[in-house]
This record gives sequence, C-alpha cells and structure tokens, in this order.
Amino acid sequence: MGSIELVCPAGSPAMLRAAVEAGADSVYCGLRDDTNARNFPGLNFSPAELTDSVAWAHDHGAKVLLAVNTFARAGAGDRWRASVDAAAGTGVDAVIVADLGVLAHAREAHPDLRLHLSVQAAAGSPEAIAFYAEAYGVKRVVLPRVLSVEEIAALMREIAVETEAFVFGGLCVMAEGRCALSSYVTGRSPNLSGVCSPPESVTYTEEEGALVSRLGGLALDRYAPGEPAGYPTLCKGRFDVGGGLSYLFEDPVSLNAMSLLAALRRAGVTAVKIEGRQRGKAYVARVASAFRGAIDALDQGADPAPFESLLTDLAEGGRETAGAYRKTWR
Repeated sequence: MGSIELVCPAGSPAMLRAAVEAGADSVYCGLRDDTNARNFPGLNFSPAELTDSVAWAHDHGAKVLLAVNTFARAGAGDRWRASVDAAAGTGVDAVIVADLGVLAHAREAHPDLRLHLSVQAAAGSPEAIAFYAEAYGVKRVVLPRVLSVEEIAALMREIAVETEAFVFGGLCVMAEGRCALSSYVTGRSPNLSGVCSPPESVTYTEEEGALVSRLGGLALDRYAPGEPAGYPTLCKGRFDVGGGLSYLFEDPVSLNAMSLLAALRRAGVTAVKIEGRQRGKAYVARVASAFRGAIDALDQGADPAPFESLLTDLAEGGRETAGAYRKTWR
C-alpha cells in the first residue's frame, strides 16, 4: 500500500515554499482573479510568479496544482479560459476545475493537461465520477466533505480514478458548490466571485462592552470580553431562534481527520488535502510538518497518534471535528 500524497495550500509564492520545505508533496494555488475560490486581496499568483514557483517546486521534488475552480459567469467565460491557458503555459502538474465549460475548453485546447475535479463539482457517486472521467478525462476527484470513510471505501471499489480528501482546516456545511449565503448578504458568492464573506463587507464594532461582528451590515455574533472572535461568515453566525441563542447552521469548529489517515489509506484515497490558502506561512508550515510526520509514521508502521494533538490550537474556536467521516458532526 503506497503512501498518501500530502496536498497543502499556497496563497503566495512564499507560502508555497514554506509548504514544500515543511514536507508537502503537492501544493495548490490560484491566479489573482475570480477564477479561483480564494479571491482575496493580497493572495494568489500572477502568471509570472506561478511559472517561477512551479520551476522551484519541481526542483525540490514537489508538484503544483492550480485551482480554476469557480463557476464561469455568463458573458465572462474568456477569463476562465484564459486562466486554463495560462496554467498550461506555466508547467503546472494539474488544473483543478469544477465548471463543465471550463473542463471542455481544457480538454480541447490542452489535451495533455492533467485535470482534477474540484470539490465544488460535488461529485460523490460512481456515476457522476464516471461521467467526468469519460467526458473530460479527469484523473482525480476531490471528494465532497459529506462522505464517511466507509462510503469512500465503497465508492473506490466502483471507480477508476484517483481521489483526494480534505483532512484539515475550515469546514463548510453547505453542499459543495451550492452556497448562496454570502451572495445573499453581500452580493458576492464563493462559487462565482471566489470569495466567502468579502473583507470589504466585514466590520467589528464595540457595543455595550461586547464585540459585534457584521457581514454586509447584518450582525452575526456578539462576543464577550476575552471570548475568541472568528471571521464572520453567515453559516457560522449565532442567532436568537425560538427564544434560545445558538449557531443555526454550523458551530465554529475546524476539521481535523489526522486520526483517520490509516482508514482513508485503506479506503483507497490517493491524497489528503489541507485547507487554508488565506492563512499564512507559519500556519502552512506547522500543518504540513505535523501531517508529514503522521504520514511518515504510518508508512513506517509506527503509530501516528503523537502528531494528532499538535494542531489543536489552530482550530476555530479551539474545537475540532472529524466531520462527516465518522457521521458525528458535533
């Protein structure tokens, strides 16, 4: 049984180098526009930066995967096609795509370009995965975060492509690629504009001794003095419902499935993925190093358990979950 590939985020060339130096086998990144799902100011790569970073990564034995993973907007498809064309010219090892039209362009214009299917496409059945593999030549599918380990194992027995599973970082309860909450409040969608809770719509104010977070003018949470305050997203807002204050959609909690690495490998998963392109070099270095140690221990027949508690302080709200992998969300 081969080793699991460790795929880490890179929001900048410096972050890419930090990830590789800490043990990432592959890094994924995006161009500096709305064709990728982390279109924040100060993040991402120019084509020239990407070309240089790909060369550096290859010199250090790592691969680079480019996310062109938002859905192309009507009348603006040229931007998405241009991103695919730019990717082909930089020497990236694969492009991660969700949109059918963008996949079609990639296959027709660049038949030798390796294609991975983004989690945004929400392909979680043998039939859906077979369609993408046969129609577009997709070689790897990033699995939706709604499947248990047992369901992944059953899926792997029926498909003939590689799979990649998220194991650490931010957790979204929305059906992949179907979130309408951010666009409802701010007019910008992570699936179309590449940004969830755009920073220009985020405010924090001191009110009656409490810190209040708002998105698009809508109050999402109120924090007591000293209480950790997360980045405001509507899905993690705390609301008064039925006379009780609670997180209506999702608790502020982070995914950490390090304890399931062995089970995911047995299930047939090719690669495990860390979320967090909007984080910094220190974050990716710590997470990559911990998962590198756990995977290496697993490969050597040792117990990876000593690595499982190394990242707890990075969890949102100081709380972790294995998410749907164990089908026990909270």
